[in-house]
Amino acid sequence: MRRVFGSNGRDAPGSRDANSRNDSGGEEGARHLNDADAPAVALVAPAAPEPPDVVWQIHRRMIQMFAIVEEAVAGATHALLTGDREQARALVANDVALDELYVELQHLVHDRVVAGGIGPDETTWLLSVLSMLPELERSGDLAEHVAQRATRNLPAEIPARMRGYIERMGEVACAMWRMAADSYAERVAGAERIVLLDDEMDDLHVEFIAEIAEGSVPVPVAIELALLGRFYERLGDHAVNLTRRVPLRVDIRAPAAGA
Repeated sequence: MRRVFGSNGRDAPGSRDANSRNDSGGEEGARHLNDADAPAVALVAPAAPEPPDVVWQIHRRMIQMFAIVEEAVAGATHALLTGDREQARALVANDVALDELYVELQHLVHDRVVAGGIGPDETTWLLSVLSMLPELERSGDLAEHVAQRATRNLPAEIPARMRGYIERMGEVACAMWRMAADSYAERVAGAERIVLLDDEMDDLHVEFIAEIAEGSVPVPVAIELALLGRFYERLGDHAVNLTRRVPLRVDIRAPAAGA
């Protein structure tokens, strides 16, 4: 920058102010230049924490529902054959746990679907879960109905031969529900073994009803026994239906430790 001097070698009048203004302008321009060259800083809100793995939650609760039904069938059969009224009452009271899981799973599936961003395989799996829930809940009710009969005086009035049928139907029902649970957990649908057991259950039911029809027990007892046979037969049918509905194409993984 050229400075202007007077005859005495000093700055010409007004030149100091001009130089000062120029210096100030240069600094200001430099600041603008530096601001222009500086990279823009994007203000981004901190990312929200990852939500829990809803798919894994649904999967684990479904397995829990299968386990509750299987244990309820086994416990109700044992209480009926042994006349254990305390165990029967406990099983009846525990049915509320299955009902609560049923409602909770409905909400989890609904929220997952509404949230969006899911692929076709997961959508198919969620729809399959929704279709399986009513059968699981209904099967729990059937096991509760068996347990309710054990809270009365019915166990003492069951003839020995009919007790054998009930014991075997209970064993077959438990085996079928174990297979249904394994089928869901391992995602293997249409197991042939469970169909064979269902055929055995149907045969047992027919033979059981024929035994009742011979009239060896009082009519009120016969009615209760006929209902019991129907309960076990329906438990077998539900196990088969659930096995056939198992969704295959979905990748379900446990969340990482500490996630």
